[in-house]
Amino acid sequence: MSPVRLYRLVARAEAVTWALLLLGMFLKYVTETTELGVRVFGMLHGVVFIAYGLTTVLLWIDQRWSVGRLVGGLACAVPPFATVPFELYAERRGLLGEQWRLREETPTGPLEGIAAWLVRRPAQGLAVGVAAVAVLTGVALVVGPPA
Repeated sequence: MSPVRLYRLVARAEAVTWALLLLGMFLKYVTETTELGVRVFGMLHGVVFIAYGLTTVLLWIDQRWSVGRLVGGLACAVPPFATVPFELYAERRGLLGEQWRLREETPTGPLEGIAAWLVRRPAQGLAVGVAAVAVLTGVALVVGPPA
């Protein structure tokens, strides 16, 4: 999967899970009918939020984004639906790329070495990504919800 396609998928999934969480919050707090939506969609949104963050970091490394763009991309996961405009901005600016740079280029440091390993071995990279999302979700569950 190309960087542009992966980022589009994850950014839009993050926005969709935001919408589902907001629906759950409406049912819980406005109609006072159920809190199941918050439980289910809150967990789903949390998982996709973490996946979006990890994908943003991978693109930052592979596509050589500035730190400011990394921070901007990560910050866009906080307000509802902001990942989609950021993804569109990044695509228009050519920040996403049709190819993984580190699939061909020699890594220049430890972060690029890790990213190169992930993009050169897509199946293992996916497995590592899923495991990282699971571990970070577990940590978030232990730490508890935001105050």
